[in-house]
Amino acid sequence: MKIVGERMKKLREEAGISQNKLAKLIGIQQSSLNRYESGFSNPTPETLLWFGDFFDVSMDYIFGRTDKPQGKMYKYKPRLDPDMMKFVEMCFEPGTRANRELRASLLKMMTEEKK
Repeated sequence: MKIVGERMKKLREEAGISQNKLAKLIGIQQSSLNRYESGFSNPTPETLLWFGDFFDVSMDYIFGRTDKPQGKMYKYKPRLDPDMMKFVEMCFEPGTRANRELRASLLKMMTEEKK
């Protein structure tokens, strides 16, 4: 399955890990990982589980059933960057009801799942 290899490669590259280093972590040959990522062979179930655990993604994501790494069984809760939270806090003057409501709405929009 081509999507599996593409997802494996994407996860590895986004983490900034070389094929050689990741293959050593998994306990496989670098050439095997290259074949998986290229779609020339299929990884073992153990390798897929290792990927899911290591990169903290679901099997649904790895198999291309969802584009959300958390998968269908997980609650999607994006984290709000602490610096962004400080910025939002600075934008609103405390004490007024309107500002509290605007602030709460903005924070909610920033953490909602994109459809």
